[in-house]
Amino acid sequence: MSPDTLKTFLEARNNEVAEYQLNIDNFKRAIEKIDTQYAENQDMLDFKEQLIKLLADNQREQLKSIIMRDVIADQLAELEES
Repeated sequence: MSPDTLKTFLEARNNEVAEYQLNIDNFKRAIEKIDTQYAENQDMLDFKEQLIKLLADNQREQLKSIIMRDVIADQLAELEES
């Protein structure tokens, strides 16, 4: 695979990791907001449970993206060394 193609893939993975991080940060903030401002609202507590699951899912998916990003970066480094 060409270095240019790998650079394109690497950029896409970096964007993907950043998008997951944005979701992770937002989910954490929303969970905290529900805990502090809506602790008596059962609908919001149910929503919080959904957010907790989404948080875990996004953390897992982000790690997968990080691993694949690192693999692409390794391939690119190997090509540039040769």
